[in-house]
Amino acid sequence: MVNMDDGRRLLLISNSTLHGSGYLDHAESEIRDVVGSGTSVLFVPYAVRDRGAYAAKARERFRNMGLSLISIHDISNMPRAIDEAESIFVGGGNTFRLLKGLYDHDLLGPIRRRVAAGVPYIGSSAGSIVACPSLKTTKDMPVVQPSSFEALGLVPFQISPHYLDPDPSSTHMGETQEERITQFLEENEAPVVGLREGSMLRVQEGVVLLKGPHTARIFRRGEKPVEAAPGSNLRALLEETLSLAGRVA
Repeated sequence: MVNMDDGRRLLLISNSTLHGSGYLDHAESEIRDVVGSGTSVLFVPYAVRDRGAYAAKARERFRNMGLSLISIHDISNMPRAIDEAESIFVGGGNTFRLLKGLYDHDLLGPIRRRVAAGVPYIGSSAGSIVACPSLKTTKDMPVVQPSSFEALGLVPFQISPHYLDPDPSSTHMGETQEERITQFLEENEAPVVGLREGSMLRVQEGVVLLKGPHTARIFRRGEKPVEAAPGSNLRALLEETLSLAGRVA
């Protein structure tokens, strides 16, 4: 089981852009807080095909926060860049493409080590999913094939970002997000946090704090989903299932 008491600092954001606001506007105060006294951010842009344009967008936004940003795709010695990073930001996009990029450049191990050492990790959407044990709770199309579904495993639970509640008035007969998460739990033990738009998780000092204006929906295998209030610590809810899984195994 992942040790969340080892000094790691994570900010896992459901979405990078909220309706009615700009890129990362709703998360700016949390980003500033998790970065702390740091002045630079290492950006991982592999979830998007046009990495240069994506990096330019992120660079401008972080400049407005008083932070410099360099994209790892522009660096020849990537492991060294991770070893020297003050903070790491993994942007959103297609989760399969992102995880394949991490594998292609052998970045999972270096990122894991730096996060365990206390370097802040910021993830948005796909960047939040790859902080989990696997990418299995993504809704993205598998446009590319990573060598494994195993992700960074910085937290011991899964995140389902952009969580949408079933619409009883909808005539759409396809699967809801809740149904897809239920299918995941039929085959997997890890609990799932359904993060609604504008919500994020702050993981620090053994706490998994729900930030933002909305509740989060917590899914656990064999149990009915429960709602967690904004500002609550989700750790006990999540570890209850994980401890049970460990005893069964």
